[in-house]
Amino acid sequence: MLDAIIILSFIVAGAGIGYFSVDLLPMDALDQVTNREGLGLVTGGFGGLLGLALGLVAQTSYRRVERQVREMPVDMLLSRSVGLVLGLLVANLLLAPIFLLPIPTEFAFIKPLAAILGSVIFAFSGVNLADAHGRSLLRLINPNSVETLLVAEGTLKPAAAKVLDTSCIIDGRIEDILATGFIEGQILVPQFVLQELQQVADASSDQKRVRGRRGLDILNRIKEAYPDRIAIHPADYDDIPTVDAKLVRLAQDINGMLLTNDYNLNKVASLQQVPVLNINDLAQAIRPTYLPGDTFDLKILKQGKEPAQGVGYLNDGTMVVVEEGGDYIGDEICVLVTGALQTSAGRMIFARPEQSSAVPRG
Repeated sequence: MLDAIIILSFIVAGAGIGYFSVDLLPMDALDQVTNREGLGLVTGGFGGLLGLALGLVAQTSYRRVERQVREMPVDMLLSRSVGLVLGLLVANLLLAPIFLLPIPTEFAFIKPLAAILGSVIFAFSGVNLADAHGRSLLRLINPNSVETLLVAEGTLKPAAAKVLDTSCIIDGRIEDILATGFIEGQILVPQFVLQELQQVADASSDQKRVRGRRGLDILNRIKEAYPDRIAIHPADYDDIPTVDAKLVRLAQDINGMLLTNDYNLNKVASLQQVPVLNINDLAQAIRPTYLPGDTFDLKILKQGKEPAQGVGYLNDGTMVVVEEGGDYIGDEICVLVTGALQTSAGRMIFARPEQSSAVPRG
């Protein structure tokens, strides 16, 4: 419908201009015309054809601009709009004194010409400025305008809240992970997790008691370090008997994510389509990958199955079997990777002493 209106408007405008343009002809030419109305119809017809051609061009250009605007990111669209408005505002302020100048009647066309040129120039300047510094421009108006709008329209997703598991707190690695800044969003510690930690800390077993107190100490430290991010969630589910089931239910209710290192809880939550961040999976993913030919320093801790073999371990617990490393037990040497083996128990790396740096004891 809009395309038809655009084309029809140009046709009507062209026909009208062509029809009434007859009156603009010189009087000598008009005196030779016997039928002015017929001439007006002819010129109006030509004007209508010209308007049709211009209307098609205008309609195509409009659709192209509309498509570009729809594909344009929201922040760019907003920044360009603000830049355009600011450019036109500056143009009007600067051009206002020109209209107060006493210009002779013969040069009166200078005023509208200056207004048009000035507005176009400053409008383009404002758009170009917005392209270069658009986000900064919007932040001056509202620091959260772009992000808030993008989140509202779904272009950006807000960070989901993370629900901490008891085992994840006791494990302790969550403190170092938070310090790196890789985990974003609110961190929730449910009240029933605190109760479970307290029960572990008060257990009769020395081992459990130490683990529980360690978890409470870690929780206190991260609470002090990140007071705005760590929150105690009061929710509890009296009809659910186990803590794991309560964690899954809470994550479902708040559309959050579980942060754990419990294998069984990970599987149960995944079956119920609850997003899980498993610290063990993270540790596995960032383990260094050594390829044949790589070298690294390794301390030989014990003898391998064969008398000539030595065994050492990487920081992540990966076993390294060093051929001809039995003579270097207790020493730190540079080893050359010869191969790797993935087993059900984990990854095993095979290496041998690098000849340039390996010197037997003695």
